[in-house]
Amino acid sequence: MLAAPTRSWSAWGSRMVRTVGEDESEQKLIDDVAEHGWHCVHIMAEDEHVAYSFTVGLYETYGHPELIIVGLSPGVSHQILSIVADAARVGVPLDLARSTDALINHYSCCFAEVPLSEYYEHVGFASWYYQGNNFPLYQIVWPSKSGQFPWHSQASLEFRAAQPMLGQAAS
Repeated sequence: MLAAPTRSWSAWGSRMVRTVGEDESEQKLIDDVAEHGWHCVHIMAEDEHVAYSFTVGLYETYGHPELIIVGLSPGVSHQILSIVADAARVGVPLDLARSTDALINHYSCCFAEVPLSEYYEHVGFASWYYQGNNFPLYQIVWPSKSGQFPWHSQASLEFRAAQPMLGQAAS
């Protein structure tokens, strides 16, 4: 079980977003949010850092928290993030306070609120777009093949290393 959100999504206040990019990647992000409602950023693994993907634009377009998923391939991550984005787009967003089996066949995923202290290192492009950190961010947490989450005592060290927790698990 994960800690409850520290504040409601509406408590994040007003947003000012970028409307013009200074290079191709910035403009692509802006154009994707305008056309599709969101953009997906993939960060490749490097040294001891695992790969991860995150959304930009869900909060601006749908009032839905941005999401990050750690330790999966870009293709799988994009597919999972697309499911959440599509649900938000049609007006039936997933309840981030509850686990869900809507993202990965035969496995239940849950969500952890990511503290602001993690934004700079992990979602700088989202902070650039929102011109600050005035947006909520949740980590999608996926289980091991045996159904364990990273905080479970039976979870292997390899699994924990493959999916570092950015948010806090409840005690």
